[in-house]
Amino acid sequence: MTDCYQPCEAKYKRTRALLEQLQGSGISISIATKSDLVLRDLDLIRTFPNARVSFSINTLDEDFRKEMDRGVSIKRRLEAMKQFYEAGVQTTCFISPIFPGITDPIEIIEQAKKQCNLVWLENLNLRGDYRVRILEWIHEHHPELDDLYHEIYSKKSREYWTEFDQKMREYTARESMPYMRDDDQHRSEFGDPPVVVNYFYHEEVKKSAKKKQD
Repeated sequence: MTDCYQPCEAKYKRTRALLEQLQGSGISISIATKSDLVLRDLDLIRTFPNARVSFSINTLDEDFRKEMDRGVSIKRRLEAMKQFYEAGVQTTCFISPIFPGITDPIEIIEQAKKQCNLVWLENLNLRGDYRVRILEWIHEHHPELDDLYHEIYSKKSREYWTEFDQKMREYTARESMPYMRDDDQHRSEFGDPPVVVNYFYHEEVKKSAKKKQD
């Protein structure tokens, strides 16, 4: 899995070629990206039924964004989201990964809520070498969060996410936004507040999927 709008796509146009091949097939497509290069293909994407474009945004702080990814600026992502939304293409604000003590989903939703049908909330998962790098980065740049990250990622405490879930429930209730857990079947109509979906508990999703397979 990778972003289908890598910088090299500007030259090679493989994603656009694929969209051209699929045009008229009647399939639904869902695209996730950190790039506004996707705007180049708006003309094609809008011809697919129920097309959806998701933009990954986990901060409004450009300095933090630059530390974590090499995508385009948050301002450009939000502008691209707006253009798709205004063109009648469903959009998702994918707030991921949520860094405990750093990412403020409410701040992001406030910027995106008038130009997206859906908001996904996904917590930071630390696995393999990535875990070591992130914890070292936290210790270097936010040592005040060392204890919190130790509780979450070493002791496996869920307290932070449970409290965070409650905070989001209260916020979405005030803002008349439907709030769901692990459910991608719903999204708002254009002009209505977005549906907000919590994907904080990955291990439960995996166990549930495995149980269904068994």
